[in-house]
Amino acid sequence: MSGGLRAQLRANGGWPVENAVLTVTDLNGRQVARQVTDAKGAVATEPLPPGVYTAVITAPGYNPMARTVQVGSDGAGLLGDISLAPVAEAVALPPAGPWMIDPVHSSVVATARHMGIASIKVRFPDVVGRIEIGRPVERSSVQAEIKAASIESGIKMRDDHLRSAEFLDVDAHPVIGFRSTGLSQRGTDTWVLAGDLTLHGEHRQVELDLRYNGHGPDPWGGVRASFHAETQLHRNDFSINYSAMVRAGVAVIGTTVKVELDIEAVQGESLPQF
Repeated sequence: MSGGLRAQLRANGGWPVENAVLTVTDLNGRQVARQVTDAKGAVATEPLPPGVYTAVITAPGYNPMARTVQVGSDGAGLLGDISLAPVAEAVALPPAGPWMIDPVHSSVVATARHMGIASIKVRFPDVVGRIEIGRPVERSSVQAEIKAASIESGIKMRDDHLRSAEFLDVDAHPVIGFRSTGLSQRGTDTWVLAGDLTLHGEHRQVELDLRYNGHGPDPWGGVRASFHAETQLHRNDFSINYSAMVRAGVAVIGTTVKVELDIEAVQGESLPQF
């Protein structure tokens, strides 16, 4: 495997760690790459501009870790062979108290069918929020906000259309909000998080399938916890009823939207200053 930034992830005993996530950010905190390890635990990004980056690695059942790495003039950098430390127990919970969502190391991605034959993905990079870990953990709560105008798909014309009154109408509804109403355990490290979602001026009860990936120290003297959550929304439930049709009669954008969240939270009342 070749590319920009390369790494090989292993567990105790030398076993490869599959489906670990490598997130790379520049010195301004902007995510520049995100890749998942293969069956051999190997991962590589596309070539990157020369400079210094922060690489954060998360994997279910392992403590998250972060490293600073230099990318050379050839666009390549080497993290090398990395051994991930397992969490003490699969169900070891983060310490009780407040945790702040770190937008630099978190992502919200929505996927919908396009033209009935493909998928379109959009990302919301501007997400903030607070997690209050309770005891028992079922008393925990989450509040989060996403700036609707931060939506990006990589195509400006499409992004402008998605921000318009025909879709998100960000001038009238600038914030997508979530407030949890309940948490219940499903498995050793999986949960169901219920809450009120405010989108496009509408309020609906939703449930997220939540996976807790563990917690551990970071290079900046703090403690981080990692979560992955998924849900499916129907945009008609939120009065996003744009129904432009192609000549063949197929809706351009599907009505069912899959939402995936990869969240890192920092223990305490404030985020670190990089």
